[in-house]
Amino acid sequence: MSLSDVLLASLSPSTLYHAEKTLSTLSTTRPQFLTSLLELVLDQSQQIQARQAAAVYFKNIIKRRWDSEMYDETPIDQKEKNVLKEQLVPAMVALSTHRKLLRTQIADAVGLIAAVDFPRLWPGLLPQLVSYLTPADYAVNVCILEIAHSIFARWRSQTRSDDLYRAINYTLESFQDPFFAVFDATATALLSGQTVPNLSAVAQTQSLLMQIYLDLTFQDIPPEFEDSIPNFFGTDEGDEGYFIKFLRWDPPALCGNEEDPTPTEPTIIKTVILEICELFETMYNELISDRVLAFLRAVWELIGTSSLAVREDAMVTQAIKFISITAKTGIHKAFFADEGTLQGLAQRIIVPSMPLREHEVGQFENDPLEYIRRDLSLSTEGGGSRRHTASELIRALFSIGLDAPVTRIIEQYISIALQEYSANPSENWKSKDTAIYLLTAIATQASTNHHGVTTTNALIDIVKFFSENIAQDLDIERPDVHPILRVDAIRFIYTFRYQLTKEQLVPVLPLLVHHLGSSNYVCYTYAAITIERILFMKSGRTPMFNYNDIQALTDTILRALFVRILDGDTPEKVAENEYLMKCVMRVTITASSSLVPTYPNTLSRLVEILGIVIENPSNPYFNYIHLRAYPLCYDESSITHFEAALSGPISSILQQDITEFIPYILQILAQMLEVHSATVPDAYQSLLGILMAPTSWVHRANVPALVRLLNAFLSKDAVRMEAEGHIKTVVAIIQSRLIPSKLDDQYGFELLQTIVRTISPKTLKDVYFPAILNAVFMRLQTSKTDKFTYSLAHWIFYATALPIDGLGPNTIIEAVESIQTGIWDALFGNIILPEVSKMRPLDRKAVAVGLTRLLTESHMMLSNASLWQPAFLALEQLVSKADAVAQDQVDESEAISTAVDYEEPKAGYQASWGRLTASLPKRYDPADYVLNLSAYVKQTLFRAVAADTRARALVALPSPTPWSRALQAGEAF
Repeated sequence: MSLSDVLLASLSPSTLYHAEKTLSTLSTTRPQFLTSLLELVLDQSQQIQARQAAAVYFKNIIKRRWDSEMYDETPIDQKEKNVLKEQLVPAMVALSTHRKLLRTQIADAVGLIAAVDFPRLWPGLLPQLVSYLTPADYAVNVCILEIAHSIFARWRSQTRSDDLYRAINYTLESFQDPFFAVFDATATALLSGQTVPNLSAVAQTQSLLMQIYLDLTFQDIPPEFEDSIPNFFGTDEGDEGYFIKFLRWDPPALCGNEEDPTPTEPTIIKTVILEICELFETMYNELISDRVLAFLRAVWELIGTSSLAVREDAMVTQAIKFISITAKTGIHKAFFADEGTLQGLAQRIIVPSMPLREHEVGQFENDPLEYIRRDLSLSTEGGGSRRHTASELIRALFSIGLDAPVTRIIEQYISIALQEYSANPSENWKSKDTAIYLLTAIATQASTNHHGVTTTNALIDIVKFFSENIAQDLDIERPDVHPILRVDAIRFIYTFRYQLTKEQLVPVLPLLVHHLGSSNYVCYTYAAITIERILFMKSGRTPMFNYNDIQALTDTILRALFVRILDGDTPEKVAENEYLMKCVMRVTITASSSLVPTYPNTLSRLVEILGIVIENPSNPYFNYIHLRAYPLCYDESSITHFEAALSGPISSILQQDITEFIPYILQILAQMLEVHSATVPDAYQSLLGILMAPTSWVHRANVPALVRLLNAFLSKDAVRMEAEGHIKTVVAIIQSRLIPSKLDDQYGFELLQTIVRTISPKTLKDVYFPAILNAVFMRLQTSKTDKFTYSLAHWIFYATALPIDGLGPNTIIEAVESIQTGIWDALFGNIILPEVSKMRPLDRKAVAVGLTRLLTESHMMLSNASLWQPAFLALEQLVSKADAVAQDQVDESEAISTAVDYEEPKAGYQASWGRLTASLPKRYDPADYVLNLSAYVKQTLFRAVAADTRARALVALPSPTPWSRALQAGEAF
């Protein structure tokens, strides 16, 4: 197959998987592969679909491999990088008359490269861009400005730093003057009222110029931009400025078709101007304070003349957002507090923004999953739809103390809407939907993604409104309720769940379970979402609901969910609705041990789903949460059943190398192996081949799971692995793959922890420590990072804390000294000791015990006051923190468990790996012999000082501490 054919195959779901595998292989084995892709993009004789696929793949490779160290990918050859830098800008110019999608992908690729190399490693980029800018060819201007915007836009989200400001200042030096010249020429032409040749390209240029204005002022306002504020924002006495003029600019030739959802160029220009106004109102208010009211009037006028067309949504929502931002500042409170202003805001902006529009109803019916995703993302992130932005405006007015008058005004509209509904429920159902949204808007004062509404308006009785107007719509026996109103009722519970007590929620759960049987996609999905979030609720740190609360409903919920999931007639359809699977996961977590008697049925359904979705993996987040349900319900008594049920899918995944599932399957295998109390069963021995194969470690997503599975093998079978030579391979993996990696070095140390507690100290010292320590010192010399030094320090203390004969502090120090005499002093003093104060709560006990043993057992430490005394002080400070480690362990475990439970901000979860948190291995305590850390440390020091004159002399610190005074006095402390 030609490259073009492979790219076309990647566009079909049936051939996607194999095509992506082929492309992945070609990208690392075919010389000048990126150059070939770029040539294909430019080749007009190729099918446009192949060219578009090539452009997208080109950008994605640039993203992953230009800065290969960031993603641990195969690097792009430097010669090809240099060639591409020369070719990209001319390629964009060559695409000036072609489809925008092609240009967009190439421009994004340039931006990705620039994010790594510009300006230091790509000094020729900016002069090349500036050389093409000219008022004579606006098609070329569009291409050049698209590239410039792709470079500069990234600065908006970056943290302020010297490097960032150097890049911005470097850019301004050569780009600022051409930018203003092209801006003035373009704006003058468009606002002249005269016929403009190639109007569309000129308008696109103006749109990009507006975006770049925002890019260049986002971090700070450059002096030239500050000086030109009157030209852009206008003055009260003179010219009203470019921005207000463009807010009124709407040439008939660019109006287009109102049914087309794509915004017109004038609409895009206005939207960006409103973003600029928001930025200046937030960051540079003092520079435009005398023009804010003029802009408020212009924006109010803009909203009043806008239509309900989808293409104007972004503009209208940004306009409302600007009003909200301005209100929140409180500077113009008198303006907003005026009764006429509030009535006008309600009548002309808030209330008209609330009703559902026909395209939204159509999406509810024809694309229900997208409707749900959009509704959830808007309700948690804000913005994006008119009704959500109008709700934010209400909250902005509340924030400046106008909650009482705003509530009073909006309640009048709610009452009118409910009366309209009561007059004719079947025809006026939208009125009730509007009333519910208005009530939600004025009842909500604060909300979070995780908890829904957290603070409510004291003037609104939420429970009363629910009882009188919403509860009846949950009755599944009422066929006359419009499906959207039924969803509104379910979503009301979802939104205000933390305002309801457990006693109020318990009777609601059976109603929600009934709705899992609804024939309406949105209704049963929202029911699943709401059940899942209710079961996740906590009272303090304790789950509000446990297995007793749902025992009678568990089987019913799971049966209904599995029916819905397995209704799909293709792997893609089965995996499309992650919300249903997330509810399955949450039910299995909540039901816990009470699920064991009936779990074979649940397991068979989960395995059935797994067997289907591995045929064509399409939804990574579905796969992730689906596999999170597996490790919850087995122990040693049921492990054989689990192994038998999962053996088929696991074999298929490993044999077919289905990369999307391998990281999860390895974690499940690890946990199943951990459940076995004896040695490694024979059925698992074949996995050693996978663990020892270098190819298994190439894919970064596999590494954490491979390490966990290797740790399980080492913990149970290290002696046999050593006898068969596998430990040498493990050490080679640590030495060549993990320790050198900035991304994966912590996993190398995780393996080393297991190795030092499972391999005999003599073998470690004679065979493995030299290779391991040489790799460590090489990494310290070439690319030391904070994460690496932390992991190294923790491993040293972990090893010295282990109560293994022959593996004491002296053994560790001797191993280090065998690499180079005298190196321990530098390693401990400069690298290890500074990390002690940074230790996380979970690590403090092992570190404190290991450090105590170093201070009391090591001859070298006891002979070196310059190391011993600072280490003693560090230990005293550490133990004061470590006394609370037990509580901290609970906190961190909970943090890991709940971190994945936040709703995803995007349509689907795209991470290549996720930890199956419910299957986290038990943390091994190298100092499990220490029951009371503080007592152990103090008693050990006391005995050492009493028995060793060196220790007694060392505690005489130049600046005594409570511990040193007590030890010198021979007193217990």
